[in-house]
Amino acid sequence: MNAKPDAKPQLTDVKTLRLRARRHIEEGAVTEGYRGDRTEVLKLLNEALATELVCVLRYRRHHFMARGIASKSVADEFLVHSNEEQGHADRIAERIVQLGGEPDFSPEGLTARSHAEYIAGTTLVDMIKEDLVAERIAIDSYREIIEYIDHDDPTTSRLMKDILAVEEEHADELSDLLVGLPLPAARS
Repeated sequence: MNAKPDAKPQLTDVKTLRLRARRHIEEGAVTEGYRGDRTEVLKLLNEALATELVCVLRYRRHHFMARGIASKSVADEFLVHSNEEQGHADRIAERIVQLGGEPDFSPEGLTARSHAEYIAGTTLVDMIKEDLVAERIAIDSYREIIEYIDHDDPTTSRLMKDILAVEEEHADELSDLLVGLPLPAARS
């Protein structure tokens, strides 16, 4: 007989839990109950890691290159975002290792693995716009990752949800910065 879709899963008895915990102990936190496709999850996490690293580098450049009216406060915001993106990268790298993978920090192919592009921008407005575009890319790609792994890997899903919330804050802050800056005059 088929189980109802809303039926609660059966709990494993303690004796079985203890026996399973002793098998494959070298797998660390990845137990027999892990339902995700570890190869695919590690690939997705390494792409997210590359995305975060590209964003760290772009924000750092913008921090140092910001010029013009309101540039000090905007440069400070770029630095804050860069540091938060680095924190995201660190958390993603930790999860990759926890799942038995290797975080790919190689600069070779970094932009190819990243969902976001590294477009420097020349003016303060261009920099903010490029950072906002990158945040919007991260928001959509992380949301898709969450939907893809949600029930099979709740720990990675929760990590990505935490990061997604900060990316949405970044996008909101960048959008506010654009409203508050004088736009360059149109060229004739």
